[in-house]
Amino acid sequence: MTILEHAKEIFRKEANAILALIDRINEDFIRAVTILQSCTGKVIVTGIGKSGIISQKIASTLSCSGTPAFFLHPAEGIHGDIGMVSKEDVVIAVSNSGETDELLKILPVIKRLGIKLIVLTGNPDSVLSKSGDVVLDISVPEEACPLGLIPTASTTAAMAMGDALALALLERRGFKEEDFALLHPGGALGRKLLQVDDLMHVKDALPLVAGDDPMKAVLIEMTSKRLGLAGVVNEQGELTGIITDGDLRRGLERDGSLLTRTAQEVMTANPKTIEKSALAQQALQKMEQYAITALFVVPATRRKKPEGVIHLHDILKAGIV
Repeated sequence: MTILEHAKEIFRKEANAILALIDRINEDFIRAVTILQSCTGKVIVTGIGKSGIISQKIASTLSCSGTPAFFLHPAEGIHGDIGMVSKEDVVIAVSNSGETDELLKILPVIKRLGIKLIVLTGNPDSVLSKSGDVVLDISVPEEACPLGLIPTASTTAAMAMGDALALALLERRGFKEEDFALLHPGGALGRKLLQVDDLMHVKDALPLVAGDDPMKAVLIEMTSKRLGLAGVVNEQGELTGIITDGDLRRGLERDGSLLTRTAQEVMTANPKTIEKSALAQQALQKMEQYAITALFVVPATRRKKPEGVIHLHDILKAGIV
């Protein structure tokens, strides 16, 4: 067998390990998700060796998708770290054999506290399985390792089952992109999911003038707020127009009477706007579409009172592009 043929055979065995799980998904999986959803504390994921590494990944996936979770090393658990576990928690134990000594030794504490135990194992008849409130069978027909010794297909199956639990729970909880962004403030993914509300200028930083204000007052407002624009509002405080640096330059080029006019006479009516719940990336796309550098933020209601303004520089500074 060539190297490439051997690699393809490994992929086949690992893929078969995951495909075999499909026919085993039943009411027990639903019960496991229900237990996790009703958890009022934390989800503790525990395992040792390769299963421990998979447990860490499951805990991480749960945490980043809105379910507070952490990894408990069972060897450390039997030497005091089990104290981190409380009655409100749920435990997910991962063990291919279901007979791991370190896991079995923390079972009495879990049972004494009355904590729900979800078991992911390749041995549904094991001691660990018999202690579980829900047992999810992650057994595999064979390991990808040619010696049948190194956990390979079995760890792949365990990780896939963990992903299935986390993502099914995500769906049940209605976890959205906005929630993901809140948990990922750093990194490219989090930046792409920033909302306009996170970046916009508000309150005293808003450059606003009345329609009958003289252009001298508009210039003072634009200069003091340093955004290169001013929004024009009516007596009800609703946005009716916008004046930008470009409008000033074009007005001065046409004639010298700009400073004798009012804001309403100079403004561009019906300016482009955006809602504060929109993604900052959407604001950027709108700016590019209309070749503008800023958008006033107004609610979706009929009364268009400006709540903020977002500038191209704010988006660039946030690293969204």
